[in-house]
Amino acid sequence: MANTIGWGQAAVNNTIDWGKGKTNNTIGWGAIYSSSPYGDTDLVGTPPGDADALAFISAAAITSPTQKSAIDKLVVDLKGYGIWSKMKAIYPFVGGTAAQHKFNLKNPVDSDAAFRLVFNGGWTHSSNGALPNGTNAYANTFVSHSSILPLNSFNYGYYSRGTSTAFSELMGSYELNLRYTQLCVNDPASNLTGDAFSISSRISAVNLNFSGLLSYGRLNANSLSIYRNGNVLNTSVAAVTGLAPVPNVYIGALNYLGNASFFTTLPCAFSHISDGLTDTEAANYYTAVQTFQTTLSRNV
Repeated sequence: MANTIGWGQAAVNNTIDWGKGKTNNTIGWGAIYSSSPYGDTDLVGTPPGDADALAFISAAAITSPTQKSAIDKLVVDLKGYGIWSKMKAIYPFVGGTAAQHKFNLKNPVDSDAAFRLVFNGGWTHSSNGALPNGTNAYANTFVSHSSILPLNSFNYGYYSRGTSTAFSELMGSYELNLRYTQLCVNDPASNLTGDAFSISSRISAVNLNFSGLLSYGRLNANSLSIYRNGNVLNTSVAAVTGLAPVPNVYIGALNYLGNASFFTTLPCAFSHISDGLTDTEAANYYTAVQTFQTTLSRNV
């Protein structure tokens, strides 16, 4: 007699079977079903996970089940918070090698147009992220305000796993006539500072601890904010003056007229470039990123 659920080897027409090799199994729990992008599993059919997460996992050749789970959770969380659509580039720095760290989670294609990173100078890559040497290390994002980022709506973020007392640029770009965007530390001493296209629209906050998710950006023409770990450190109503910078945004240094300058030594475990975020979105974004870092045991 045909079993609906069979526990042994005798049932021919099992719908669910716990053994091996059944011809008509809908769900099989044996070794024959061990292949999956998420690692060893016995589930038949499409592997679980968000499609965007799976695309990144495949492109970056991520093999660790823990890293795969962390990436999937991150994407699902960002979509759940309604933030995913605002992201232009997300660099999770997961996998441990330059070849894996270069990929943009939002569009994991190995091309300038997809905003994958090109690392230059001395970087050390590991499971904790990417460590710049502070001398000549920078990464070109190929993202610019001239091409994709709005003048009055943007946000930069850099997840630092260290701290420093020296002035350095975490990310940004500069063109002539003091038109630039930057996220930097110790300018002046002990300040986390962001600039939005001119000195007149600069925002700073005393912050002696430069570890964690450091970010700043505009929500609109009269709203500039700077954050650490999703908490608002300072706000400004200074309006944008001047034009958007032409050069691509660099990570690990400032793109100064096409030349990398003011290099940082702060280790980077995550970075993003996006449209402007509200204070609530910035807080939710930190929650998602910190969950990701905690899963990877590299949170600060």
